[in-house]
Amino acid sequence: MKHRRIITAGIGFLLTVILIALVRLVDVAPIGAQGTSIGLSHLNQFVFDLFGVNILWYNITDWLGVAAVLTAFVFAITGLVQLIKRRSLLKVDREILALGVLYLVVIGLYILFENVVINYRPIIMPDNTRPEASFPSSHTMIACVIMGSAAILINRYIKNKTLCRVLQIICFVIIGVTVVGRLISGVHWFTDIIGGILISVTLLSLYKEVIQ
Repeated sequence: MKHRRIITAGIGFLLTVILIALVRLVDVAPIGAQGTSIGLSHLNQFVFDLFGVNILWYNITDWLGVAAVLTAFVFAITGLVQLIKRRSLLKVDREILALGVLYLVVIGLYILFENVVINYRPIIMPDNTRPEASFPSSHTMIACVIMGSAAILINRYIKNKTLCRVLQIICFVIIGVTVVGRLISGVHWFTDIIGGILISVTLLSLYKEVIQ
């Protein structure tokens, strides 16, 4: 199907909007930290009670977030080297330029949802005294977008097929462990994780369409 990635991105965006509306309007109850109101409260409370709070997994996913940021840094250096050698921004690989835009969009969304609060965390974090914004899970979004885009680009820059496959597997493992780990750590609601995934699918689909 022509432009199927655009369709996927559109569906992902639509589902994100629907999820935000549901979280803001449906089954809202004061189940959050310090009595903050949380949408889809029965579903979120059920999943939270199922896993509880596990700070170990919170710390593990924090370190995986560092790995994702370092991955982004590697691609940023790659773009900088190309810019210096080729002496023109327009001569930098389109994939790298588009990746820079993708990273900027992720940063923009992070700032947006820190200021436009959809949900608050289930718990007060050890280094805070008040509830923090929780939707979407920024770690989920960052891991999925950075490692997902890295998996797409690896085979374009690494010719060794075995190494390429190993690195792609590592990317997917980091994504999987981050998503699951963030959920069972208890620092996010279930809908926060789903929101992070939907936004990531939207952004990655658009990215793949741009660089195809």
